[in-house]
Amino acid sequence: MKALVINGPNLNMLGIREPGIYGSDNYDRLVQICQEAGAAQGFDEVEVFQSNHEGSIVDKIQEAYGKVDGIVINPAAYTHTSVAILDALKAVAIPAVEVHISAVETREDFRQVSHARLACFATITGEGLQGYAHALELLKERLEK
Repeated sequence: MKALVINGPNLNMLGIREPGIYGSDNYDRLVQICQEAGAAQGFDEVEVFQSNHEGSIVDKIQEAYGKVDGIVINPAAYTHTSVAILDALKAVAIPAVEVHISAVETREDFRQVSHARLACFATITGEGLQGYAHALELLKERLEK
């Protein structure tokens, strides 16, 4: 089984960007958590991808068609604005889990809208970087059904 973890804009700035909200661990630690959690769940491979560009994220989702079994996605700021990412997720119909490091439901009003969520079978929020491990666990459970 292969999983793809997609991260949107500014997640490459983890550890620098608002550590009070996103923590002090850097992006390399996020990648390590994903790879370790994926291995623990029995995934043969976990690819971790990050882009600050919406079109690159759409391209990556489309390229995943027929190549990966599941997607974990943190669209970051695109969560609230990107119908293109939603449409790409719907087009490939790969089981997907949405994840957010912070508890977006307790933050600004605009963060309450998630387009990507409409194409995901689960959403994880507010668990910090460990939310990715939780998302991979849920993905594995879904794929075993």
